[in-house]
Amino acid sequence: MSTISTRFAGLDLRSPVIVGSSSQTASVTRLTEYENAGAGAVVLKSLFEESITMEIAANDTDIHPEAYDYLAGYISEKVLSDYLDLIREAKKACTVPVIASIACHTDGKWEEFAARIEEAGADALELNIMSLCTARNYTPGAFEKMNEEIIAHVAGKIGIPVIAKIGSNLTNPVAMCDRLSAMGAKGVVLFNRFYPTDIDIEKMDFTTGNPFTSSADLTLPLRWAGIVSASVPGLPVAVSGGVDSWQGLVKSVLSGASAVEVASSVIRQGASWIAEANEGLEHWMEKKGFGTIEDFRGKLNASDPENADRLMRTQFIRHFSEVH
Repeated sequence: MSTISTRFAGLDLRSPVIVGSSSQTASVTRLTEYENAGAGAVVLKSLFEESITMEIAANDTDIHPEAYDYLAGYISEKVLSDYLDLIREAKKACTVPVIASIACHTDGKWEEFAARIEEAGADALELNIMSLCTARNYTPGAFEKMNEEIIAHVAGKIGIPVIAKIGSNLTNPVAMCDRLSAMGAKGVVLFNRFYPTDIDIEKMDFTTGNPFTSSADLTLPLRWAGIVSASVPGLPVAVSGGVDSWQGLVKSVLSGASAVEVASSVIRQGASWIAEANEGLEHWMEKKGFGTIEDFRGKLNASDPENADRLMRTQFIRHFSEVH
């Protein structure tokens, strides 16, 4: 019999399927459904930096600076308090690891928040660093330095594993992951995804694009999981975006991932998707003669020079040099 248990960011998971942060993971009822279906861990709905600052701004009615400071502190405390309650309720209801999540784009008060999140019982903290670098007078390296400082400041404050969920808008994800590991990250998720933007040409206004990922989105994290897992072997990798079947789960592990984060598939298909993905993975492993995840994790990553060639350049050259 094959076992699909794995280890990611210092956490023992009974399955590589981690239910990623979404509106669904703010519900303890949903969380228990995901656990019962076989999830290895759950990531709670993110505490957004923007939601705090926007709520403070909405209540700023030209009040005295001292009153504003009091209001800002009260709102921050209320948002955090509600989140801590969610962590406590989730820990009471779930036996699988419960991962808290902060979506941030600046190096702010996260050390203080992180300490209280640890006290509330979270098993790990995912820092979802979501930011676009658009400054015209940008100094090369400043964006990467911000990522490093956020991780370093939080990891130095708490004892639970800190997981970095980073964007693909980096010059060199390998160097970034290596630095994040040095700063204390115990795992990295490739990649976070900005909410899709579209334009309504009749109203001439912005609208929301398709919020869900598909298998087509898997190509980017697969490539970088294959490269990062080989180049920074001490940093466990999770793939996020595009895992919509058990086949995508297998591909992610072959590329070097220890786990996958899935949101779109469970939102669209429900908790049963997890059970189907686990079953498909287990059957494939038995057919191939693999007893554990580690038996085939990274078999197609860039540690093999031929795989590295395919992950980086040769497939591009072969495809576009062919005469059609």
